[in-house]
Amino acid sequence: MSDNRNSLSPEVTSLLEASIKLAKALKSSAILILSEVPYDFREIQNQFKSIRLIVATDKPKVKEAVKEDDIDLIELLNEPGTRQNQLGQSLLEGLADELISNGDSVVTLYAVFNREDVDTISVITLGDQLSRLTSRDLQRLETQVPLETLRLVVDLACEIGREGREGKSVGTMFVVGNHRKVMQMSHEQVHDPFRGYSRKDCKLRNPRVRESVKELAQIDGAFVIASDGTVVAAGRILDAPADGLTLSKGLGSRHWASAAISKATNSIAIAVSESTGTVRLFQDGVVVLRIEPMDQAMKWREDLIEPPPSTGD
Repeated sequence: MSDNRNSLSPEVTSLLEASIKLAKALKSSAILILSEVPYDFREIQNQFKSIRLIVATDKPKVKEAVKEDDIDLIELLNEPGTRQNQLGQSLLEGLADELISNGDSVVTLYAVFNREDVDTISVITLGDQLSRLTSRDLQRLETQVPLETLRLVVDLACEIGREGREGKSVGTMFVVGNHRKVMQMSHEQVHDPFRGYSRKDCKLRNPRVRESVKELAQIDGAFVIASDGTVVAAGRILDAPADGLTLSKGLGSRHWASAAISKATNSIAIAVSESTGTVRLFQDGVVVLRIEPMDQAMKWREDLIEPPPSTGD
């Protein structure tokens, strides 16, 4: 084993002991550590005994240590994100790898106040509300659109599909990436509410912009989103031809337009069904992911065979 490991401080040792007691009391199948530094993970696993240790990290040195110790590893993307988002992705990837299962109670350890050493312990019960999109689902899409931007747009589309607006169901479209070509292959339906604003004032990372998009989703037309997450335009009517496309019966003009623009511009189009709240991702003219609405969140699954819905829109 490499000597380049961080020693366990008394505080971390106490947290590990507490996590074992919690895991036993809750009959947890696993303890997950979101680690910023390489510990002696084999020794930690020995302390846990029959409880599975899972280490999640985006740090190369920690990954190397975990693999050297032959411990279950969840490799996170090295991208900006809050600790909460990292923890959520860790649990999702653990579900995808069948290291943990829905219904499990997972004890988690991670750093919040300290930069490196874990200082916080939580217990998370995995229900269907955690059956959400994993990083690899979007990574499988061969696109130059950054993963962060795709997540922002898809999460927003799912919120619209699930919640609607002012108690009413809402259907809408987003076209992400290659925005200049998308603008060339579309025209203005209504006065564009984003015209005249600077790009920095139209970033989807801004909660006020996301709230504006939810409100504007009630108007006809598509939102055009640049790869960096900037809302370029709203209310655009898409003009790409639908020749040669094949979609399931029951899908209406919104889905045909999404399929056509994704094929013509090499963009990702996202359609929200007004009748069902279902969110579909289109690439190269076909549905590549379908997300069904749930009471608390959206359930994501890869779409291999698109069953016809009961109604079209």
